[in-house]
Amino acid sequence: MKAYLVLDLTVNDFNGFRKYVAEIPAFIARHSGQYIVRGVEPTTIEGDWKPERLVIIEFPARENAEAFLDDPEIQDLFEVRHRTTTSRLVLADGCT
Repeated sequence: MKAYLVLDLTVNDFNGFRKYVAEIPAFIARHSGQYIVRGVEPTTIEGDWKPERLVIIEFPARENAEAFLDDPEIQDLFEVRHRTTTSRLVLADGCT
């Protein structure tokens, strides 16, 4: 079953965030992930959720997404994202 990481973020330090933007695609690919939505400004249709930027990454299985999140080599990049953005991240399983 496919799995999706959904990232809602506000970039607070664009220059600092550039390292993350440049290096994260290789880690996503390493874990068989692919961008479905990449940093777009979404349009809120209903409710009060107002993400500034939205990223959705598809993985072939939850295990791939979890391995991506737990990869020791990526933790420094996650720290860059945490330091340069305000972000919310969820992992969701796809339909069977």
